[in-house]
Amino acid sequence: VPPPAPFLSSLYPGLEFQNDFYRSCIPRPPHNPQSLYAGELASGGYLSLSKVVPFSHYAGTLLLLLAGVACLRGIGRWTNPQYRQFITILEATHRNQSSENKRQLANYNFDFRSWPVDFHWEEPSSRKESRGGPSRRGVALLRPEPLHRGTADTLLNRVKKLPCQITSYLVAHTLGRRMLYPGSVYLLQKALMPVLLQGQARLVEECNGRRAKLLACDGNEIDTMFVDRRGTAEPQGQKLVICCEGNAGFYEVGCVSTPLEAGYSVLGWNHPGFAGSTGVPFPQNEANAMDVVVQFAIHRLGFQPQDIIIYAWSIGGFTATWAAMSYPDVSAVILDASFDDLVPLALKVMPDSWRGLVTRTVRQHLNLNNTEQLCRYQGPVLLIRRTKDEIITTTVPEDIMSNRGNDLLLKLLQHRYPRVMAEEGLQVVRQWLEASSQLEEASIYSRWEVEEDWCLSVLRSYQAEHGPDFPWSVGEDMSADGRRQLALFLARKHLHNFEATHCTPLPAQNFQMPWHL
Repeated sequence: VPPPAPFLSSLYPGLEFQNDFYRSCIPRPPHNPQSLYAGELASGGYLSLSKVVPFSHYAGTLLLLLAGVACLRGIGRWTNPQYRQFITILEATHRNQSSENKRQLANYNFDFRSWPVDFHWEEPSSRKESRGGPSRRGVALLRPEPLHRGTADTLLNRVKKLPCQITSYLVAHTLGRRMLYPGSVYLLQKALMPVLLQGQARLVEECNGRRAKLLACDGNEIDTMFVDRRGTAEPQGQKLVICCEGNAGFYEVGCVSTPLEAGYSVLGWNHPGFAGSTGVPFPQNEANAMDVVVQFAIHRLGFQPQDIIIYAWSIGGFTATWAAMSYPDVSAVILDASFDDLVPLALKVMPDSWRGLVTRTVRQHLNLNNTEQLCRYQGPVLLIRRTKDEIITTTVPEDIMSNRGNDLLLKLLQHRYPRVMAEEGLQVVRQWLEASSQLEEASIYSRWEVEEDWCLSVLRSYQAEHGPDFPWSVGEDMSADGRRQLALFLARKHLHNFEATHCTPLPAQNFQMPWHL
């Protein structure tokens, strides 16, 4: 126990000067963090007014700067006569969508979200009255076949499949969709925006293109461009070519240039999520967009289905075959560098260990079943195969037999002419598809002494007797040589080769109408 301070002061008079030091030497009670934290809160601590006030000053200054920038922009727009003229035209177009207002509005480039809706999916009166039309949930798609009775989908099986289904859903809506449709990625669109604007201006100024916004049944807004050639002296201008772009293609710089150079009237549109179109490019949304595009061509542009040609490049074959299946009266279908099914191409770019997950994901969420849809169409079909295609081949571009366009042709011919495409016919068509040059093709064609006049007479006589609806039973009472000749003749009429890579634009002279009897 330390001695009392007065006693020490009497012994050492100078100790008063050292009292503070003496008190500092006396042991203090132990430190209590909770009491310290409470003390900081009581005195303001980290939330003290001295710290909040400077922050509020910074925030207020920033808000004032933003408000000043907005005011300066507003004043600049208000004093700009061109901008005021644009606003006047835009408001007038929203009130009255006349052709003159649309023509004036097309002279400006602005955010397509402000563009008025030109056509609604419910606009045709026949769609409102018919029960088979699309609902707000979407148009009809071909679904995978149900399970067999031996594999009943019980509650226990559903619980077991739930983790796989969740994984497939996440893969499809994250990595899968962006790999399948890279054109929907924002950064890619941002990089291509100057090129897209230049292409759009060319279509409007040089080709007198008319831009329009279509509202699909799922609420997505579809950006379209229509070039009318019906007023020209060229007869092909009376036909309308609806173009379906690839997975990174836009109508501004896509395959619309080929039928335009050939003299046809053209209607181009962008996939959901591409450029001015809203939404996400899943198969259901793709079909919904294609449906409103065809309806727009028929009910607003005034083309009959018999005057409409569906032209697609690459992945656009899905919407093209869906339109052919859903609108069987269209004149023809032309598929350039397209494929039969997505699963083999998806397995090509993914690890082998992911085979089950990839197949399940594609079938459930990204099922592009072009062959199934095309086989439900009865009209003329032309397939254009790229001999150096590096995208839709499952091995290397030099292996032309791995081109999935071959499978699309074989499945189409097997569906339409099952007797002709028996063992002999299938074998000789495979040999013809394996030819690496036009000279080799002609050699195989002449080896079997194909008589085109005889083939045409056989097909025409069968059509006159049994009608045009496929499948045909022609060839069931024919010799093996006759089936080979007929199979080669049909293959050559349904598929044309184009010596180029996947992304090479198709020249106008290669854009030909499909063969028909």
